[in-house]
Amino acid sequence: MKKQLENPIRQPVSVDWHSQNEPTVKERNLTANPGDRIADKPQTIEEKAKQVAVDVPDITGDRITVPTYFIVEYSDGEKKALHHVKDAKEISDVIRQARVDENGNRIWW
Repeated sequence: MKKQLENPIRQPVSVDWHSQNEPTVKERNLTANPGDRIADKPQTIEEKAKQVAVDVPDITGDRITVPTYFIVEYSDGEKKALHHVKDAKEISDVIRQARVDENGNRIWW
């Protein structure tokens, strides 16, 4: 006569991964840094200016802080929040313009 175990052994079984629901794009963290994500709801320039994409120490111990948005004020007084990833080309253009002297000559430092 076989003795029955009080607590039968339960081993993991294969799971049908195809039948499981996949997470949506918004449920996945598709960026390396959570601060790279663009908010779903509209934000003011002041709110965007406070966001930080990266705030970590580097290998030397210095603190590296990268804002999520760079706030740019154009010559006509318009202020614009440029996302450090999505608007990188426009940020580069603004930096190039800042390195031009009053005669329009490009200055390389």
